[in-house]
Amino acid sequence: MNYTPLGRTGLKVSRVCLGCMSYGDPDRAAPDGSRRWPWALREDESRPFFKRALELGINFFDTANVYSAGASEEVTGRALKDLARREDIVLATKVHGAMSAGPNGHGLSRKAIFHELDASLRRLGTDYVDLYQIHRWDYTTPIEETLEALHDVVRAGKVRYLGASSMYGWQFSKALYLAERHGWTRFVSMQNHYNLLYREEEREMNGLCQDRGVGLIPWSPLARGRLARGASSPEATSRSKTDGFGNSVYGASASLDVPVLARVDAVAEARGVPNAQVALAWLLRQKGVASPIIGATKMQHLDDAVAALSVKLSDDEVARLEEPYVPHAVAGFG
Repeated sequence: MNYTPLGRTGLKVSRVCLGCMSYGDPDRAAPDGSRRWPWALREDESRPFFKRALELGINFFDTANVYSAGASEEVTGRALKDLARREDIVLATKVHGAMSAGPNGHGLSRKAIFHELDASLRRLGTDYVDLYQIHRWDYTTPIEETLEALHDVVRAGKVRYLGASSMYGWQFSKALYLAERHGWTRFVSMQNHYNLLYREEEREMNGLCQDRGVGLIPWSPLARGRLARGASSPEATSRSKTDGFGNSVYGASASLDVPVLARVDAVAEARGVPNAQVALAWLLRQKGVASPIIGATKMQHLDDAVAALSVKLSDDEVARLEEPYVPHAVAGFG
């Protein structure tokens, strides 16, 4: 395993991060009953993946309060408490989504941040998180209120570093500027939607983050498994059949993606490696990318992710993989 600083900090993270949305409780519903995570692995099924990740040298684990309506944090916290020393891991979670049906049960107000962080800490079984991230932009709360509240939880010792996730470049630039202007704790990472099938982040966000020393930790690096399955494989997974968010992100662009998937197939076949390794190797060599967040429901997913660190694509291979891409509609901010 290789390790790298997260943005312009001294925090070292593994070049692969284990995303924990796949671990939780398939029967637990969102507060309003509108959503479940039927593909989530239960705790006994999840535990081997944490063990294997640690054996492979992964020290970076990412979850969120909304995943399985809190169950992901519970499962993640118990597993890491049993299998690792707290000081050896980098634990990340997020805040924004609805955790109760009331008007203050979601968003990035001062009230919501203070309450939801304490709830996350209880579920995770720890007194601090290493990286606390705003899951999305809150259009109903002044960003100044959010930034000051986040600064205060850092000063209170409950959070070590701050991160953000999918938003427009102008929004993130505004947040960075205001934090600097007021002397508040700045964001050190951006968890954005970025992979070979969705490269719209190259327009503004990636360059902004490189300029400001913010590390990229992309989510969905394999495009919900599409890059691993390739151009001819059917959508056969249980998750692809029930993942409404994933289908909303990739459904409209399916026809645009086929040429890129075909190139991944060709490069992987020529190298004699799985498609997933090629797609991840491409992402790992992009400027500013610190640690893609991979989901794993089969051990091969973890093994492929770590093996991708040893796949060094040539400039010609990179050009072949990138050439068929055409602009997409912005997706993943919802």
